Amino acid sequence: MWTIAGPVLFAIFVWWFSTGLILLLDGLPRKTFRWSLVLSSAIAVAALVGLHHTAGQTTLAGAYCAFACALLVWGWHELSFLTGWITGPRKIASPPDASEGQRFVHAVNAILWHELAIIGMGLFIIALTWDAPNQVGMWTFVVLWSMRTSAKLNLFFGVRNLSEEFLPPHLTYMLSFFRRRAMNAVWPVCVGAATVVLVWMVQAALAPTTPAFTAVGLWLAGTLLAMAILEHALLVLPVPSTALWRWAMRKPAAEPSPAVTALET
Repeated sequence: MWTIAGPVLFAIFVWWFSTGLILLLDGLPRKTFRWSLVLSSAIAVAALVGLHHTAGQTTLAGAYCAFACALLVWGWHELSFLTGWITGPRKIASPPDASEGQRFVHAVNAILWHELAIIGMGLFIIALTWDAPNQVGMWTFVVLWSMRTSAKLNLFFGVRNLSEEFLPPHLTYMLSFFRRRAMNAVWPVCVGAATVVLVWMVQAALAPTTPAFTAVGLWLAGTLLAMAILEHALLVLPVPSTALWRWAMRKPAAEPSPAVTALET
């Protein structure tokens, strides 16, 4: 039983705590961002070394380490975005009268460097672990990237909860690329596809022929996928999405100006 409960609880705790830590660092005065980025960059480099080191290990410790290292690398990307260090060439809001196509182009330009950095990092992780038996880090990074991309698309097409509280004041122009509506046609497709993958991962982890190392890796990445599905559910449910991280959100979100509010439909 611990081969299931252990990785599930570990993944939930690391997901919750790492998200809160990033929000906490982003809520500090901007003069601290440089040191936060220097420290997180050093940690990310160490995590990449860890991914390479554990790539050949098929122990339970190797699975946990690869999972944690992938999360640390992802955390660097999240912090670099929220601090405004790596975003995109567009730093202003989309005009209220912009067409859907124009708004999409503006949105892509606003996060372009961030997305390219993630893709580049993903390819680097694949190269680090290429043809190695321990692919837990790669699975973890792919889950994070695919579900975060899905969340961004749903924010663009429209959901009930935009989680504006997560955006720091210097990124409030991002709200102009969001749309508030009860539901969009992309949401059920994304959640349905993710659920199918999650069911497959659970079945594979429970299969009696699955080695313990592989099962633990599937539980770790699968739990992260389940948490991402939960986050997608919170996008459309009439419940607050920030309750789990109140402890990390030390300051109230800045009120966006009318020019940078989300579209209402």
